[in-house]
Amino acid sequence: MSIYVGNLSYDISENDLQSVFADYGEVKRVYLPLDRETKRKRGFGFVEMSNDDEETKAIETLDGAQWMGRQIKVNKAKPRD
Repeated sequence: MSIYVGNLSYDISENDLQSVFADYGEVKRVYLPLDRETKRKRGFGFVEMSNDDEETKAIETLDGAQWMGRQIKVNKAKPRD
């Protein structure tokens, strides 16, 4: 199970993201990609939850929510092409 979280603040940490999603179930992994050149966070991340029900609840509740001054986008992550 993997969730895409977009429009994140560049100041966010993996712990910040984990604490928000922990309210909806067990968070297995959080990943915030870095830009290759600048080594800065890219403004999006991925969260892996332990089961589909927790994932669905988190997506439904958090998609469009205001967090750290931004309206975040939360949906199922799509596989890379």
